[in-house]
Amino acid sequence: MRAIPAAGITLCLAMAPQVQAHDTDGQPVLVELYTSQGCASCPPADALLTELKGRSDVLPLALHVDYWDYIGWKDDFADPAYTKRQKGYAHAAGGSTVYTPQMVVGGQDHVVGYRPMELAELIEAHHDAQQPVVLTVSHDGGVLQIEATPRGDSVGDVIVQLVTFVPEREVSIKRGENAGKTITYTNVVTGWREVGRWDGAGTLAMTAQASGDEPAAVILQKPDYGPVVAAARAR
Repeated sequence: MRAIPAAGITLCLAMAPQVQAHDTDGQPVLVELYTSQGCASCPPADALLTELKGRSDVLPLALHVDYWDYIGWKDDFADPAYTKRQKGYAHAAGGSTVYTPQMVVGGQDHVVGYRPMELAELIEAHHDAQQPVVLTVSHDGGVLQIEATPRGDSVGDVIVQLVTFVPEREVSIKRGENAGKTITYTNVVTGWREVGRWDGAGTLAMTAQASGDEPAAVILQKPDYGPVVAAARAR
C-alpha cells in the first residue's frame, strides 16, 4: 500500500481467495481501482481487477494517478483528473490521505490495499442493497441513448457521467519500484466526463456522444463524490 503524504511506506499484503461471481439483475456494481505503474504494492490489485473483468455483475475500472511519477517511472496512463477524483473521495469521507492501491465500491466504500475478501463482501452488500435506479444504455454508432428511472421515490440530484476505457494493455516497466516487470492492466480509463444532470425524479431520457471505438460506460452518481446510484456498460 502506498500513501500520500507518507511516501516510501510499503506494506506486505496477504494473498486471499478469489472474489466469486454473484447473480445480477443487469446492474453492475462499480469498482474503481486507483493505481500506479510506479507503486510496488499495486500489481496484486491490478491482477484482481483483471479477475473482475469477466464478471457481468461488476464494472471494474482502473484509474491511474500521477502522484508517484516522480520516483523513477512515469505512468503513461496517469491523469491528474483521476488524482483529483480520488482526493475528492477522500475529502467526502472526511479524510485527506489517498493511497495506492485503493478501490472504491459504489462510490462510497473504500478498500485500501489488496484485500479480496473485503472487496467480495462489499460487492455482495451492494448487490443485496440493490441500486435505487434502473439504468439502460443503448448505442447507434457514436450516439448513446441513456434512460433512467428511480425504483421508488426520487433519488435527488444526480450527475450523469460517461467513461471510456481500454480493455487491456501490457506494459514493460524499465525503472522505479516495478523495474523489470511486465504488467497487464485491465479496463484502463481514458476519459471520465460529465454529460448531464438529472433531478432523480420521473424518467431521464438523453443522448451523449461517445467518439472512438473504445468501450464505454455510463455512471449515475450523487454530487460531491457521493454514492453511485446506477452504472451500465454502454458498448
